[in-house]
Amino acid sequence: MKNLVELIGKTPLIRLGGPSNETGCEILGKAEFVNPGGSVKDRAAWYIIRDAIETGKLQPGGTVVEGTAGNTGIGLTLIANSLGFNTTIVVPETQSQEKLEMLRASGAKLIKVPAVPYRDENNYIKFSARLAQELDEELPQGAVWANQFDNTANRLSHFETTGPEIWDQTKGKLDAFVSSIGTGGTIAGVSQFVRQKKKDITICLADPPGAALYNYFVNGHLTAEGSSITEGIGQGRITDNLKGTQIDKAYRIPDQETIDVMFRLTREDGLFLGSSSGINVAASIRLAKEMGPGHCIVTILCDSGTRYLSKLYNPEFLELKGLSFPRWLNQ
Repeated sequence: MKNLVELIGKTPLIRLGGPSNETGCEILGKAEFVNPGGSVKDRAAWYIIRDAIETGKLQPGGTVVEGTAGNTGIGLTLIANSLGFNTTIVVPETQSQEKLEMLRASGAKLIKVPAVPYRDENNYIKFSARLAQELDEELPQGAVWANQFDNTANRLSHFETTGPEIWDQTKGKLDAFVSSIGTGGTIAGVSQFVRQKKKDITICLADPPGAALYNYFVNGHLTAEGSSITEGIGQGRITDNLKGTQIDKAYRIPDQETIDVMFRLTREDGLFLGSSSGINVAASIRLAKEMGPGHCIVTILCDSGTRYLSKLYNPEFLELKGLSFPRWLNQ
């Protein structure tokens, strides 16, 4: 490999033994945690930076600004470092300590803001947009806003890489794809590619409580109900990346079910993963039981559980949220 970006993608598919054996389906997880930045967001981060370079928006020595729950910021920072750019990352203050420490350690300029809804002008996404404009005027080399939610270079990354990889790895024997939605890039890009190959494939949304897309795709209106401990997923609007995407099935997965699946994957498959992976696999199990034995279902294993040790794998945090967990966590 000549540089960091050549390490992005080409991730393996892993058969999830426990869920597959339970349902009689082949449930396969795309191991995105092996990307150099540790998550699926490396793909979008690279395409966003590449597009900014090719269009002339990002000049040598320039700065990439983004509002992120953490993983996209980590990917942007490491890729920017490898190419000679700088990063300023805006995050909601509720994100895990591990992500914040990783961003700092990677050399990003980190700005924490209150976690407020998108409609609020001080929402981290809107804050980062204003900051990028200010820095572009102030800094000699300028700045560019990554805008991962509405920059369709994000979706393109999954159309050109993730989708084809999944199709080739399953030799076209793919019946369903399951994914949660953060920006919408993954589910949109993958579904757009695989539908070209197989029209009757099932595209399934895994949505946490507190997000609005489950209601949108099931009932036709953007209504959020409840709240969730998950990070980086759950959306209250139709982003530009998500526009035009056909969702065939949608499940709202409660936090306890997500947590149970996370610990089950650790215990049965040795996979130590974050909550977005847990919700994806939980929805895959539900879908497999509905579809019946003999189907092939692929989902995304987004990142590692090491980014959530202080929260999702912390007995005190889980107890505070009224969630149960395995006895071994208290040893």
